[in-house]
Amino acid sequence: MHETSDFDVVVVGGGHAGAEAALAAARMGCRVACVVLDPAAIGRMSCNPAIGGIAKGQLVREIDALGGEMGLCTDATGIQFRMLNTRKGPAVRSPRAQCDRHAYNAAMARRVLAQPGVTVFADEAVDLLCAGTPAGGPRVAGVVLRGAGALAARTVVLTTGTFLGGRLFAGSWEESGGRMGERGAHALAAALRRLGLRLARLKTGTPPRLDRDTIDFARLQEQPGDPEPVPFSFRSPGLRVQQVVCHLTRTTSATHHWIAEHAHLSPMYQGRIQGVGPRYCPSVEDKVMRFAERDHHLVFLEPEGRDTREIYPNGLSTSLPPAVQERFLRTIPGLEQVAVLRHGYAVEYDHLCTDQLRADLQVGEIAGLFAAGQINGTSGYEEAAGQGLVAGINAALHARGEEPLLLDRASSYLGVMIDDLCRVNPREPYRMFTSRAEFRLELRSDNADRRLAPVARRLGLLDAAALGRVEAKEQRVRAALRYLDATRHEGATLKSRLRRPDVDAAAIAALAPGFAALGLSPDELAEVEAEVKYEGYIQRARMEAERLRRLEGKRIPRGFAYGGVPSLSAEAREKLALRRPLTLGEAMRVPGVTPADLNLVLAVLARGDAAAGGPA
Repeated sequence: MHETSDFDVVVVGGGHAGAEAALAAARMGCRVACVVLDPAAIGRMSCNPAIGGIAKGQLVREIDALGGEMGLCTDATGIQFRMLNTRKGPAVRSPRAQCDRHAYNAAMARRVLAQPGVTVFADEAVDLLCAGTPAGGPRVAGVVLRGAGALAARTVVLTTGTFLGGRLFAGSWEESGGRMGERGAHALAAALRRLGLRLARLKTGTPPRLDRDTIDFARLQEQPGDPEPVPFSFRSPGLRVQQVVCHLTRTTSATHHWIAEHAHLSPMYQGRIQGVGPRYCPSVEDKVMRFAERDHHLVFLEPEGRDTREIYPNGLSTSLPPAVQERFLRTIPGLEQVAVLRHGYAVEYDHLCTDQLRADLQVGEIAGLFAAGQINGTSGYEEAAGQGLVAGINAALHARGEEPLLLDRASSYLGVMIDDLCRVNPREPYRMFTSRAEFRLELRSDNADRRLAPVARRLGLLDAAALGRVEAKEQRVRAALRYLDATRHEGATLKSRLRRPDVDAAAIAALAPGFAALGLSPDELAEVEAEVKYEGYIQRARMEAERLRRLEGKRIPRGFAYGGVPSLSAEAREKLALRRPLTLGEAMRVPGVTPADLNLVLAVLARGDAAAGGPA
């Protein structure tokens, strides 16, 4: 064994999942080895340097509430901040930030490299060490590094991203790699197969990077940040940032013609890529070919930093040949003279079939082996970081001989995501959406600290100052709710008045000085308002969830025609028709199928009409 071996936790991979896993385990008192090909790449953003978005912002807030670093790094390096869905209810409002790519990478790497208890190895993991257990099953005993030899460990966390068996594609070009200029992890993929683990292939991609100085911004629509940016982290004191402007343009009929004429040159259409790509972030050639009726697609031009010329054209992921990329780019308004700094490409990689995962993110029957991020079939930095945090926590608990942390669907988006992954193997990269969470009215981005700080306190992941701020906020919110319930105005409680759609917390404060005197911040006022207005809906949602649980055994006819169910979402229709669940309970466990979808199916089943027995 290596002289610095005998670790509690070895983390293999230094992306968002690996960084959060290593930090969490170390802060819980474990000796952690972090194995990365290049320490400078820790926290590197492979694609768009943006954090958050619909449902993803909720994940980041939950990561932050559990002591993770993603929110803090975003606040420190963000160059534009926006709150999405502000015209909709608080349950679906989500923060998003454009970050400085290099500054974020440096900030996350600095945190990992400086964390007491973490030893970073610039090396490649090529095999796992396993031993027997008293019960007869295998347990992980460490990893074998290509250069440094064997590292003994009580637990191992795999956070291999797109590097596991990774190959890169653009036109006829193809080579091994997990990211441009960085080699893939093929020996480790072979080792996992030797252990009897089942792997499958997925695909993702990235767009070309454009030279800012060759773009005609005068022809484009500006997209500024929010006038008063909201921090991601509950631990950030506030944001004082000079925000950059993003821009919006569109593809044209000429763009679509050129792409369609050359789609046969894409490795995806040639059949050289077998893995399925992300449904909600397809390549531009896929969008053009699948949606031939569309005359344009939106393209968001987003800076990759303050001091770089690189512009990220969000919406133009492609693996077409470089010459074709340059030609179709110049058919887009504002890009007629654009220069390409780096061409787009696709990545195909191995992932674990997730029916091998347990709810603590432990893999199969191999005790002490955990996995997080794209190796579990997910897409996105936020999904990866959230899994990494949970896997790091559970690896530390396992190393200490303690019970795992199991987050359920009612407590967090993290719990929803992990539960989804454990139930059904993703046929495509998994992405979090608010519609996946049946309790989303409670799982808002504004209350993640109040929901999860008690868990962080028990695990020792937040310091006393941070916990004190959350406890003080909880007391103020609870005091405000009690005041609204106990105080009457013109015969009605203030709580009942606040439930009215045309009344907000500011109006209540104006007519009740005692409420205003409680000293709630604007964010806390919004949180109180959401809790009051959603109270009835939350109670009904819980009753509905219980009703569906009681109906788990209800049979669905094998020939049930999901196409005949009015208002059923396209994703639910496709996945249910493919899966053909035999019971309502099985249908509940299909990722992408929401309680609302199940109610629509149940209504048709209850009617017993032709849709229930007709052709699929």
